[in-house]
Amino acid sequence: MHRITRLLERRTPWLDATIAVAFTVVAVLLGREPEPGTGWQPQDGLGIAVTCLVNAPLAVRRRAPLTVFAISGSAWALFITLDYWPVVNSMGPFLALYTVAALRSVRPAVVCTAVVGVVWVYAGWRAGQPTPAVVAQAVVFPAVGCRFGVAARVSARRADRLAELAGQLRREQADRMRRAVAEEQRRIARELHDVVAHHMSVINVQGGLARYVFDSEPDTARAALDTINETSQEGLGELRRMLTLLRTGPDDATGADPDGPDGAGTTPYAPMPGLARLTEMAERVRAAGVPVDLRIQGTARPLAPGVELCAYRVVQEALTNVIKHARPADATVVVAYGRQDLTVTVTDDGTRERSLPANVPPLSGHGLIGMRERARLYGGTVDVGPRADGGFRVCLTLPTSARAGK
Repeated sequence: MHRITRLLERRTPWLDATIAVAFTVVAVLLGREPEPGTGWQPQDGLGIAVTCLVNAPLAVRRRAPLTVFAISGSAWALFITLDYWPVVNSMGPFLALYTVAALRSVRPAVVCTAVVGVVWVYAGWRAGQPTPAVVAQAVVFPAVGCRFGVAARVSARRADRLAELAGQLRREQADRMRRAVAEEQRRIARELHDVVAHHMSVINVQGGLARYVFDSEPDTARAALDTINETSQEGLGELRRMLTLLRTGPDDATGADPDGPDGAGTTPYAPMPGLARLTEMAERVRAAGVPVDLRIQGTARPLAPGVELCAYRVVQEALTNVIKHARPADATVVVAYGRQDLTVTVTDDGTRERSLPANVPPLSGHGLIGMRERARLYGGTVDVGPRADGGFRVCLTLPTSARAGK
C-alpha cells in the first residue's frame, strides 16, 4: 500500500504536466474555428500565447493552487477580452477551481467560485447572450466544480484519518503482542523458578545427607541417592513438558514429545501438576528431612486446571522455602475446599532441632513475589508472614467459580 502511494506521488507531476499540455492542444485546435455566428475571432499567434498562459500553470496546480488559479483565471479573462472564443479555455480555470476546493479551505474555494462565475457572466455579456441563462450557468457550473473539489478534500481527509487509525491500530496490536510476550516470559520464568528451585533444593539436601553418612550409614546414603534419582527424573519430566509446549505450541494435535525415540514425537507429555500430586510432593519433602502433614478439609472436587496449578505451585514454593530456611522444622499443609473458594495454608513451626546437614544457600525472595503474581492472575490473594508462636505461614485463597471443563 505504501509502495503504491509513493509511486502515485512520483507520477503526480508528470500527470499534471500531461493535463496542461492536453488542455493547451485542445484549446488551440478548437479555437482555430470558433462557433459560427458568435462573433468570436479565430485564434492567431496572440491567442495561442494567451491559451498557453491559461493552461501551462496547471502543471504545478497541486503545489500552488491559489497562484495557479489567479494566473489561469486572469489569462482567461484576457482571452475573452481579446474576443477569442471563451469556451475553448474554460477547462483550465475550472480545473484550477477544483484544485483550490480540494486542497484549500472552504473560504478561498467560495471566493474562487465567485470569480469564475463573474468571468462567465462577463463572457456571456460580450457574446450578447440572454442574461438569465448566463447567470444560471455562472451559478451552477462553478458551484458544481467547487462541490466536486470539496468532496475530494473530504474524501482525502477521511482516507488520511483512516490511514492514521490503521497505523494506530497496528501500533496498539504491536504493543499488545509485546505485552503478551512479556507476560508469557514472566509465566515461563515463574514455572522454571518453581520447578528448578523445588527439585534442586531437595536434590541438594539429599546430596548433602548422602555425603554426610556415606561411610557411616551406607543404607541411608543409598536411600538419599534414590530420592535424588526420583526427584531429578520428576524435575526433568516437568521441564520437558514445558519445553515441549514451547516447541510445539498449544495447537499441536498430538501433544507429543519431540525428543521421542523416533525423533518424530511419539511420547505424549505429562499434564500440568495439580492438587492430586500434593501427596507425591509431601513424600519428596519428607525425604529431604522436613516432616510434612498433609490435610484435606471439605469435599475434594475437580477445579479449573489453572487454579489447581496455581495452588500446587504455591505449596511447592512454600515447602521449598521451608527446606531452605526453616529446616529442621515440621510443615503442615491444609487444603480446604469451600463452597466458592479454595484455601491452601502452609505453616512451619521453625523450632525443631535435628542433626541433618544444612547445605543450601539462602533464598533471594523472588518466590514470594511469584506467589502473589500467580494468585492475582486467578483473582486470589496470598497472605505471607511469621506466626505469633514461631515459624512462618503462607495462606492462599482462590475463587473456584471456574470449574474444570468449562
